[in-house]
Amino acid sequence: MTDATSQDQITGPFRAPHNGFQAAPGSIHNDEVASKLGFKGGTVPGSVHMDQFAPMLVELYGEAWFETGNLSLHFAQATVDKEEVQAVVHPGQPRARLQMFNRAGQQVCVGTASAEARDSGSEVARRMAEQTAADPATLRIDADLQVGDTTADIPMKVSRESYDASLGRITERLALYDDRGVLSPAHVIRLAHMSRPFVLAKSKQPYVGLFGALEVRLLAGPVLADRDYVGRTTMRKITESPRTENVWYDVDIADPQTGQDVASVTFMIRAMKASSPLWG
Repeated sequence: MTDATSQDQITGPFRAPHNGFQAAPGSIHNDEVASKLGFKGGTVPGSVHMDQFAPMLVELYGEAWFETGNLSLHFAQATVDKEEVQAVVHPGQPRARLQMFNRAGQQVCVGTASAEARDSGSEVARRMAEQTAADPATLRIDADLQVGDTTADIPMKVSRESYDASLGRITERLALYDDRGVLSPAHVIRLAHMSRPFVLAKSKQPYVGLFGALEVRLLAGPVLADRDYVGRTTMRKITESPRTENVWYDVDIADPQTGQDVASVTFMIRAMKASSPLWG
């Protein structure tokens, strides 16, 4: 449900997303760990914020968005448990522009969405293209990763039981999630994120990572709970900032029975240098 709709924008209500991973040891979602790295507290996963845009994308594109849509976000600022945020959609062609703000008016994320899964001008695609590749000689955490690295045959499944349990905490609960078991955008990310131990197996531990950007491409959806899928990954780019090493990779999700890709996700994972003894 939206608070206001005009020709220029669709504005959602303020919501207070829950950080469900507070107890995870060594995680950016843990208050103690996050505070040591300069954050206000344990962070809400960026993927959770994706769900707040879903009702507005349905308003804009219809439920067909869950079959062939695109949602692409870059995160500017982390939020903490129950911190109120508001999603705003600016309709446009060939894509809508997305923003999210906290109560203080600070931008949490910026992005794009469209009715077409493949969007070469999406927020994440544009930012990845603009980034300069890291000099391999300067990398420490991700020194053993290479652009073009691939993995395959990764089993993926979100059980209906676990999905139903998480729907009680979701900021925007659409009927199709309950009635048909359609995965919300955040849960498509959850499904694809099952690839992380495979695609980042060569990253040097320990380190604390967080989502810097996420893109969901629904190619032949909807993606469903209680359905077996198989994933494959491709390393796209490795970049660096003064505080982070960043890996950009795709996860393609296929129906194992037909071999057809049903969705694809791009992750940008930031590894915090301050969290790794390699940068001590």
